[in-house]
Amino acid sequence: MGQGINDVYQNTKNKLDKVGCGFCLAKWTQVTMHLQMGHTHSCHHPSTHPIPIREIKKDPSALHNTKFKKLKRKEMLEGKRPAECDYCWNVEDSSKQFSDRVFKSTEPWSSPHFEEIKNLGWEKNFNPRYVEVAFSNACNFKCSYCGPSFSSKWVEEIEEFGGYPTQDNFNNLEYLKQEGKLPIPLKEHNPYVEAFWKWWPDLYRDLHTFRITGGEPLLSKDTWGVLEYIINEKNPNTNLSLAINSNLGVPDKLIDKFIEKINKITQEEKVKEFIVFTSADTVGAQAEYIRNGLVYNQWYDNVNKILEKCPRVNITFMVTYNALSVPKYGEFIKSVYDLKSTYTSEDRYWPGAVLLDTSYLRFPLHQAVKVLPNTWSSEVLKQAQLADHLATPVYNHSEIGYTDLEIQKIKRIYDWMLSPESEEDTLKRRYNFYKFFKAHDERRGTNFEKTFPEFADFYNECSTIKL
Repeated sequence: MGQGINDVYQNTKNKLDKVGCGFCLAKWTQVTMHLQMGHTHSCHHPSTHPIPIREIKKDPSALHNTKFKKLKRKEMLEGKRPAECDYCWNVEDSSKQFSDRVFKSTEPWSSPHFEEIKNLGWEKNFNPRYVEVAFSNACNFKCSYCGPSFSSKWVEEIEEFGGYPTQDNFNNLEYLKQEGKLPIPLKEHNPYVEAFWKWWPDLYRDLHTFRITGGEPLLSKDTWGVLEYIINEKNPNTNLSLAINSNLGVPDKLIDKFIEKINKITQEEKVKEFIVFTSADTVGAQAEYIRNGLVYNQWYDNVNKILEKCPRVNITFMVTYNALSVPKYGEFIKSVYDLKSTYTSEDRYWPGAVLLDTSYLRFPLHQAVKVLPNTWSSEVLKQAQLADHLATPVYNHSEIGYTDLEIQKIKRIYDWMLSPESEEDTLKRRYNFYKFFKAHDERRGTNFEKTFPEFADFYNECSTIKL
């Protein structure tokens, strides 16, 4: 009999632990680069850290191989646990579950490089295999849970009205400046983007996965530069998984241009797979309220257009499941199922045309599902049960319905929603909930109670909280 998946993870953990109890390949193999503010991190759990300009002037690969990160690698190779990786240490010390250092080190973009990395040492540079990059914060949306670091529309609003009157600082420009996370103005020269293009030809050949985030990537000339590079490259990296995030709310001419580039790349087999990641958090007017700038029917039409005109591309829905998602998310589950039913094809990459990735919002705290009364948890459970009901495989050997992973991601929101929290923390969430959305309506001309009649009583109760 072959190895079970848990055996594979256990073997990975044993190998890692022989090098050091804190050894993790992701510190070498994975990176997210926020070039709009000059920050980087390997693995999404540690906080980002600034990229020194002097380092990228000497070596553009310091967008990933910073001295700060190399010192963390040194700790790992010497049997220590870097403090910034405490998410995994908490998992390993409080349960028998495998942590993300095991999962990420088992990934195909990590595990083949185990011996090379172990023997390389901490001082040497290493080209990451899984790369996410944001070139700028240029964006035509200002989603309620987003902020200036990732949206130029947010910058414009905060410059006009100031920060929101909540007790946190997630959209405060002065706070972002203190944290070194204030985005570089769009019209100014960006030395981090310059360094990226110097590094790109060398980085490209080693990539397993490359994903462009934002901002809105289709508003960035650098996104189009990457697509053109791949189209024109005489020796393309045909093992590459290429992914682009987009809100699909840009002008039609950009959607048409995007479709043209997708088909050029996929038809000429310039990459192994092409995935479009797009976002919605519920349906209709409630989705438009959350993702300010979204025209829901236009977005849904563009999803259909890409799936129809690009027969090999997959689309993944990135859902930031938040408190305002709860009332109508069941309708969204049904609409995604309709897309699965219509477009699933063996010509597309496994596991089908459409995937639903339901990730719950944790920050800002006042917009997470835990702000709601626990009675709303039953609605979340019903949504998980609905997805489970729509899980029947009916297309040859492919599942047009929901996979177990898609279902479990919804179910875990229910579990998290019911996890205990202090009364003080709940009151703070609800106080800020009212403060934020009251200001939201005043600034953006929206109407919370009209858009979310299900929450009208709750909203009014929150308005009475005094801290």
